[in-house]
Amino acid sequence: MSLINELESLVGELEQNLARAVSLAELEELKTAFLGRKGRLAALMGKLKDLDAGARPAFGQKANEIKQLLTAFVEARLQDFKRKREKESLLTFDPTLPGRLPWQGSAHPVTLVMDEICGIFERLGYDTVSGPEVETDFHNFEALNFPPDHPARDMQDTLYVSDGIVLRTHTSPMQVRAMLARKKPPVAVIAPGKVYRRDSDLTHTPMFHQIEGLLVDKNISLADLRGTLTYMARSLFGQSVRVRFRPSFFPFTEPSAEVDISCIMCGGKGYIRSKSGREACRVCKTTGWLEILGSGMVDPNVFKAVGFDPECTGFAFGLGVERVAMLKYGIGDLRMFFDNDLKFLQQFA
Repeated sequence: MSLINELESLVGELEQNLARAVSLAELEELKTAFLGRKGRLAALMGKLKDLDAGARPAFGQKANEIKQLLTAFVEARLQDFKRKREKESLLTFDPTLPGRLPWQGSAHPVTLVMDEICGIFERLGYDTVSGPEVETDFHNFEALNFPPDHPARDMQDTLYVSDGIVLRTHTSPMQVRAMLARKKPPVAVIAPGKVYRRDSDLTHTPMFHQIEGLLVDKNISLADLRGTLTYMARSLFGQSVRVRFRPSFFPFTEPSAEVDISCIMCGGKGYIRSKSGREACRVCKTTGWLEILGSGMVDPNVFKAVGFDPECTGFAFGLGVERVAMLKYGIGDLRMFFDNDLKFLQQFA
């Protein structure tokens, strides 16, 4: 049998095999067997080099015709399978079922927590303010009593745009701007927004969200700070949560305090009950406490920088929104907030 006759015989063979195929898998197998790189047609085309130079053009032309014909047969059979499958699906389709509406989206968990915290303070009479994310050194550091050699100014911590211009490292500059705008007490503001630092791991990202609060008026005391933050913590995590203050240091507050709440996973016990007995709480590492924010009484040097009477009294505080959201919703990896996984986000709809 000549090579051209062998080519022509492929048509009949493929037709017979296609007629017997009963599934898409069988159809794919036939397509590979006849038209694949190692298929029947390719094997015959490999014999082209053995032909006389005069016979090669006719063989090549015939091979192209056969290839087009085989491809058309396979595609036609494929369309038959698709039409059959569509008919079968129509037989099982119930037109009386309600339609499935596309998910319209929802607020991000970070946004939910941010709005909730701002709402708590708005009910207390605070104004929500905003400001630029690209800040001057004066607003971000100098007015907040950061000395020129403070480690926070280092390039490894702060993202510098140019000399004296930075991506804000906290939302405290908005407190400075609020006092400069109002010129004198009283000032009661809550300042949410994005901040930027050179960090990236399980618990830190280069961009995250903070909320700063500031209250300046006559006779503001540490007791006012404690009462306000206790109210906020119990509004967020429930009335049973306990709050404690630990001495700390921040350049813009004196005295300063870190604020902890009793662990929401173990109830402040340091352990959780399991089938095997008692297990150490991995969230609070058996301490029973979780740090949520820093706070303190505004340092007189900050009042001087904005032109307020240094005898003024006030308190300020700042918290990381993602950390609060992780505690509130029991989320173990900070990066989940930035992955845009719809299955994750739909849980907060």
